[in-house]
Formats: sequence, structure tokens, C-alpha cells
Amino acid sequence: MTYTQAPLTWHLPDPERQPEFYRDVATKRFVAFWIDTAAILLLTLIAVVLTAFTGLFFFPLLFLAVGFAYRSYGLARHSATLGMRLTAIEFRDRNGDRLGTDTALLHTLGFSLSCLLPIIQIVSMGFMLLNPRGQGLTDIALSTVALNRRAAS
Repeated sequence: MTYTQAPLTWHLPDPERQPEFYRDVATKRFVAFWIDTAAILLLTLIAVVLTAFTGLFFFPLLFLAVGFAYRSYGLARHSATLGMRLTAIEFRDRNGDRLGTDTALLHTLGFSLSCLLPIIQIVSMGFMLLNPRGQGLTDIALSTVALNRRAAS
């Protein structure tokens, strides 16, 4: 008797039959990244002022902490950060559900680690461009995907 693993079942739009859900998502993620980075920088600068400028002594760590909180909150609450919402994309798990708090935290951790190791981030961006679902390394590991949001009816 041999064991065969059950195939990964996706309850999401098929990239071949419904490409509109995946169209331009990699570009939108790139734009969203820069919008989010600007928002995180602004929040970090506000935190520096609120700490009577002592935050300048540990600015990189403060930037990382603010960024982690910003991304985790956005993904857990809206399944998208502010930048993603402005570019009309959102994350879904393989069941088509919005991200829960645990998945949002894990996704943010994976994203943060890949930003700390630039070669990993470059490989991840390559996957986003070549994968039919536009998934990066963290997305593949967590079975998440970024999709174009449906228009409100």
C-alpha cells in the first residue's frame, strides 16, 4: 500500500479561467509597498517626536517595530494594508477567506524577514512575477494570495 498526499485544493479564482483577479497584482503590490513604506516612515517620525527624540537612537528598530504593527494590524483587520487598499488588492487564504490574526502575524513575520535578507526578497519578487497566482515566498509558505478586489455592488 502506498501513501499519496491529497492535492492542494484552492477555493480561489483560477488564474487561467479568471485572470482578471490576478492582472497587474505584482505591480500593484510594488506600488502598495512604497505607499506603506511612506506611511510607516511618517508613523515612525511621529513616534520619534512623541519619545522626545530618544527614538532617534534606535530608529531602525523603531521603524521595524512600527512597520510590523502597521502591517499586522492592516492584514488582520482588512486583509490588506493601506497601500493595498489604495491599489485595490487584498490577501486571501487558500479557502478564499480573509486573513485571520495568526496568518496576518505570520505573513508579516515572513515579509519582515525577507526584507532583512535582500536576496530572499529578490527571489520572492521573482516568484511573484513568474507564479501564475503571483505569490511570493511567504505567500507560498502560508498558502495565501493577493487578488484584485471585487468592485462593490
